[in-house]
Amino acid sequence: MELLDKLNWRYAAKAMNGEKVAEDKIERILEAARLAPTSSGLQPFEIIVIKNQAIKEKIRPVAWNQSVITDCSHLLVFAAWDTYTEGRINYMFDLTNDIRGFKNEGWENYRKMLLSTYPQKDAEENFNHAAKQAYIAFSQAIIAAAFEGVDSTPLEGFDPAAVDEILGLREKGLRSAVMLPLGYRKQDEDWLVNLEKVRKPMGDLVTVIE
Repeated sequence: MELLDKLNWRYAAKAMNGEKVAEDKIERILEAARLAPTSSGLQPFEIIVIKNQAIKEKIRPVAWNQSVITDCSHLLVFAAWDTYTEGRINYMFDLTNDIRGFKNEGWENYRKMLLSTYPQKDAEENFNHAAKQAYIAFSQAIIAAAFEGVDSTPLEGFDPAAVDEILGLREKGLRSAVMLPLGYRKQDEDWLVNLEKVRKPMGDLVTVIE
């Protein structure tokens, strides 16, 4: 019930007050994102944490001039791999073997299967798949922020190419997928703060097949 109470409390903050979020809270939010499930466990994305105000000022004009970009405490940019490569796939499989301390024939066969499929696919198709995985971590960050009593604003309204250029993401083989400002709501300037949360009734959303 505590988690559901927190999720009912949260909403997409439309104005933030500039107050800094404690670093231990940010660390737990990022850890929740790191622990998110992803396809084949590849975690095909990185999270760029922006505290630098000058960089936030550069991003705001290419994000529909939304004030939460500059008034947030931390701006998280979820940047997906631009494509899947042999090196990227092997890194995660090797990391798994190192951490678990053994090699498994079935796991190695699965590695070979991925190596024979993903790198040969169109880069745009691979990016779209990687971006979907980034969204899973993005969602867990939103939930974790709510649990920590931190406001967030899910943002797709921005020019990805411009953000990529500002952050130099393309040179790193990354492309911005979605952004998440973290901070605290500014009650007197947020038109959404006191409006009731609206979601579909459970019966319209969920179908149970027995």
